[in-house]
Amino acid sequence: MKVRSKLARRLENFACFAPGIAALVFAILALMLPMLHARAAGTDAIDGAPQVIRIGAGQPYSFAVYANYNLQQLPSHVVRAVVFVHGVKRNADDYFQIGLHLLKTAQFSAADTLLVAPNFMVQADRGSSSAMPLWSGRTWMQGEASERGVDGVTSFQALDDIVHYLADRQRFPDLKEIVMIGHSAGAQLMQRYAVVNELDGPLQQAGIAVRYVISSPSSYLYFEASRPDGDGFSLPKSIICPGYDNYRYGIGNAPDYLKRQNLDGEQLFRRYAGRNITYMVGARDDNPNHRYLDKACGAAMQGATRVERQLNFVRYERFLSDQWQIPVKHPEFQVKGAAHEADKLFRSEDTVRRIFPQQ
Repeated sequence: MKVRSKLARRLENFACFAPGIAALVFAILALMLPMLHARAAGTDAIDGAPQVIRIGAGQPYSFAVYANYNLQQLPSHVVRAVVFVHGVKRNADDYFQIGLHLLKTAQFSAADTLLVAPNFMVQADRGSSSAMPLWSGRTWMQGEASERGVDGVTSFQALDDIVHYLADRQRFPDLKEIVMIGHSAGAQLMQRYAVVNELDGPLQQAGIAVRYVISSPSSYLYFEASRPDGDGFSLPKSIICPGYDNYRYGIGNAPDYLKRQNLDGEQLFRRYAGRNITYMVGARDDNPNHRYLDKACGAAMQGATRVERQLNFVRYERFLSDQWQIPVKHPEFQVKGAAHEADKLFRSEDTVRRIFPQQ
């Protein structure tokens, strides 16, 4: 407040000579002070540019993220981190803004909740560099390895490294929860990450709870060869799609990240069933010809639309629960009035209540 009173005194003197100009300066100052205060508080309200963090244990690499806190001002005393993964357009800046609104509606601030929107980049993206892992096209959403820049980093490993960064008690000593959200292409990555990652258990032991929010993916990772068949599930009778149960629709021909764990479908499902997972989709996301809907035969066997595929997968979980005697309770909901629109989905007050039910 000392800065403000000093400026005010100077402007009051100046106003005696140029009242019109002084009034204009006062108006500009009124707009700038909240931004200056935000900088002082450590929030990333500076210019909307991404921050670059160094992650990775063995061979650290750079990664671009949008965050509501200046990540150079550590340690931080946030208790909750929200990781929000973008869709196919790799527009993490837009998802960061949507995430800010989500936290505002939930009445969270940068003082207690860190929002991180990672940007999985290709070489042509603005801000990319040779010090970052860079993917080819849409391979990042499948958990595949980067091909340029720092190559050989899978998007699963990148998520692991981001989680390790957040779980570092020297950076975030008070962190108690990580909420991992993915929408559309980001949800395809996130649902598979929720299946394959090995960090959930160790984080729980360290006092950090992990939750996953899977929003409107085009497809899901199934745990064995059955697929929806009327009201039930059975082995497909057609041979039109012989690779339907291979990764990324099933666990056949699994990527090395998963293969090295040496787990079968039942073991994977047991682990997955014990994780805190919520599915969501727009109630109007029912267009079988949507331009970004996966229409490959392996995806089409899961249902005609994103709404149908979500409902089928939740039924599939119950089918496996009965078959393998593994309890599972993963809630799902549909956002009324929304189609395949991240902005509308996450601006819904119902979505906020579902994602942050204690608030």
